[in-house]
Amino acid sequence: MSYTCDNFPELKNDVIIRAAWGEKTEYVPVWAMRQAGRYLPEFKEVRAKHSFFEVCQTPSLACEVTLQPIRRFALDAAIIFSDILVIPQALGMTVEMVPEKGPTFPDPLRKAEDLEKLNKNVNVNDALSYVFEAITLTRHKLEGKVPLIGFSGAPWTLMFYMIEGGSSSTASKAKKWLYTLPEASVELLEILEHVIVNYLVAQVKAGAQLLQLFESHAGILGPDLFFKYALPCIRRIAENVRAKLKEQKLQNVPMIIFAKDAHFALRQLSQSGYEVVSLDWTIDPLTGREQTESHVSLQGNLDPCALYASKDEIEIYVKTMLKKFGTHRYIANLGHGMYPDFQPDHLGAFVDAVHKHSKLMNKPE
Repeated sequence: MSYTCDNFPELKNDVIIRAAWGEKTEYVPVWAMRQAGRYLPEFKEVRAKHSFFEVCQTPSLACEVTLQPIRRFALDAAIIFSDILVIPQALGMTVEMVPEKGPTFPDPLRKAEDLEKLNKNVNVNDALSYVFEAITLTRHKLEGKVPLIGFSGAPWTLMFYMIEGGSSSTASKAKKWLYTLPEASVELLEILEHVIVNYLVAQVKAGAQLLQLFESHAGILGPDLFFKYALPCIRRIAENVRAKLKEQKLQNVPMIIFAKDAHFALRQLSQSGYEVVSLDWTIDPLTGREQTESHVSLQGNLDPCALYASKDEIEIYVKTMLKKFGTHRYIANLGHGMYPDFQPDHLGAFVDAVHKHSKLMNKPE
């Protein structure tokens, strides 16, 4: 059967979309970053037969993995199974997923001249067609049950990996570029920004109904470097995605910005053109409300490690979180992603507690 972007099934649950736009909702919608993946036994079965990037690059497999948590839990959104590092791959870099180590670049960017190795004129529609095919297939397979979220890494976070060659607690190699090679750094960030805009627009064209931009290494920059290099890219991405969606007569979808550890930039992030600002778990929800503009919705921010607790304790943590955030302009989530050793049913307890207690809070007295 051939799946196209035409005639998607009618959406039956639009609560997360309404919450993102700031509309009143019957209850607080909830999803979890990395909900499709490594903590699920059915995902491990897929991975036993296929490499990580093989799953990403095979639309039927990416679709299957995206749907796995939706079958198990009463989540209010699916997020397409992919990886932020498909963009460096599209630019011509080799990325390997090494067990116990994570993403690794055998040949990272080391000097300004290395930018010439990048495929700067990459055709996103061709290079990342497998992502768009997976999105379209998944939209049909979801049968309108919940909306589908598309995503991308933000320029600084991608630059981080492309120069560091993998994870780093200091980002010293990537930050050295910012201090010693400012022109090359701006050039790289602009290359990435251009690709990201086209990538996100193409995801909407393929069927994504919300978009999230992950600036996963925001905090390591500190205020000065973040405001100088990262935030302008974040702003322009929102602005240019909107413009291209309008130009191509595509649906305007809510956009979420998640800048991990950027406590110093909450006000600025809420002014950067996104409907939703996602908070990590180190930010008090009350502080998050105080420091962000009233026209944006918030997302987050239960400490992921709280899912190690008992189900009864998870329910207590959720109640406390909901009281602080309130039930309007709010999407419940973890403050980062799911961990590999989580018990799947503890995510179910989190989801059910959000629904149960937000409905009680919304009941007329």
